[in-house]
Amino acid sequence: MAERVAVIGCGQFGTVLACHAASAGHEVCLWGRNADEIAPLLSNRESPRIKGFRIPAEVRITIDAQEAMRGADLVLTAIPSQYARSIWRVLGRDCPKSAIVVSVAKGFEVESMKRPSEVLVELGVGAEIVTLSGPTIATEAARGLPTALVAAGSDSATRHVQRAFATDAWRIYCTTDQVGVEAAGAIKNVIALAAGMIDGMQLGMNAKATLLARGIAEISRLGTALGGRRETFFGVAGIGDLATTCFSADGRNRTLGELIGRGASCEEAVRSMDSVVEGVETCRVVVALSARHGVEMPIASAVHSVLFEGVTPRDALRDLMRRNSGEERI
Repeated sequence: MAERVAVIGCGQFGTVLACHAASAGHEVCLWGRNADEIAPLLSNRESPRIKGFRIPAEVRITIDAQEAMRGADLVLTAIPSQYARSIWRVLGRDCPKSAIVVSVAKGFEVESMKRPSEVLVELGVGAEIVTLSGPTIATEAARGLPTALVAAGSDSATRHVQRAFATDAWRIYCTTDQVGVEAAGAIKNVIALAAGMIDGMQLGMNAKATLLARGIAEISRLGTALGGRRETFFGVAGIGDLATTCFSADGRNRTLGELIGRGASCEEAVRSMDSVVEGVETCRVVVALSARHGVEMPIASAVHSVLFEGVTPRDALRDLMRRNSGEERI
């Protein structure tokens, strides 16, 4: 059944979401926050961030939020976690109260340490909030390559999202573990920064495989402490998303980590990127949450020391390798 879909945010994945929704037969409007941002999309229907990717004529593009969300059944928000509150505080009045709002952000808000769905609920946006997460490298999704995602929220709302967006290219699972899905999506970006540092230092696949194994242990420990279910972290939204982000050449967090591993400072690496890298600010929150909940996270702490404390990646690695080792535990 065709529905009216508004996509808020015309970055890489927001643009891909809009095109996917259109291919699924829905009436779609893509919103960007200013004329400069949407100008290239309107002029030649191409995303400057995804080479060769054309936006079909069926997708309307606008900077008018009221126009974008008028009568929308589903509102997909692709606004990074650190900007969601300020943007939705303004746009919230234009979002239909009956709409299901689908968040694809992967991070925590720094000041409040809240998950994206918590921020949207606090602002009173829409009727229900669903989180959609999983291995979603935008350049691959833009080519129509297959992936699986998880819709997290109430049973009725996630089933609605599943029916609306499942296609031959997107397999969508449902879960009520919204805490776990959001925690997995956020924390894995910190591990992906470490994976990039491994690449930048040319440490090989053994090191990266070890990082993924111990990284998912840290993700699941903090995620369950926050209230997520352990099995979530070993599924599509957990280990699946982590593996993609750590290995893909197009993963933004991995790419930024690689620049740092090659010798760039955090500030230099961030300036060189053409889009928001969620893992940097998320790392601050992850370390703070691990301290609050008494969860040991040596990899996340090492990444924090490199990003914000002036420790070199090689020194951070040396400290990790010299930690006392005992029985492996998850």
